[in-house]
Amino acid sequence: MQRSIGRPLLVAGAAAILLFAGGCTRIRAHQGFLADQLIVDSVAPGVDNRASVEGALGRPTFTSQFGPERWYYVARDTRSLAFASPRPTDQLLVTVQFDAKGNVASIDRNTSLDQVANISPSGAKTPTLGRKRSLLDEIFGNIGAVGAAGAGGAPTGPGPNGG
Repeated sequence: MQRSIGRPLLVAGAAAILLFAGGCTRIRAHQGFLADQLIVDSVAPGVDNRASVEGALGRPTFTSQFGPERWYYVARDTRSLAFASPRPTDQLLVTVQFDAKGNVASIDRNTSLDQVANISPSGAKTPTLGRKRSLLDEIFGNIGAVGAAGAGGAPTGPGPNGG
């Protein structure tokens, strides 16, 4: 009698393991610039300019805001397990710096993962400065505020038709 009870239990246990193991999927993803090493190597300082770099590599991932003009092309491969946070496995950062005339001054290729930052949010709310407002304050907070600055007199200055 023990054999007949143990066998269905064993089959149910095996089915449960297969069901849970089926959800453990490895996910590989690519983010950013699709880098072709031959095309990246074709960009040369002193030969190329902004237009030729954009024609060869496409629009940059982002550009510098301060200092000398630089274009950044970022390519990153990640890997994760089912619902886990993705981890970077490979990264390429191509930095193209231009001179004042718009010609390529230098090009740098970095494949290090040292510059990858892990940013983890703290909680489900974004902290902000200022006062805390309730739902009713948000809904009814502007009553009486519209038109208060110009109330009590005729409009000043020319109207929308210049008159």
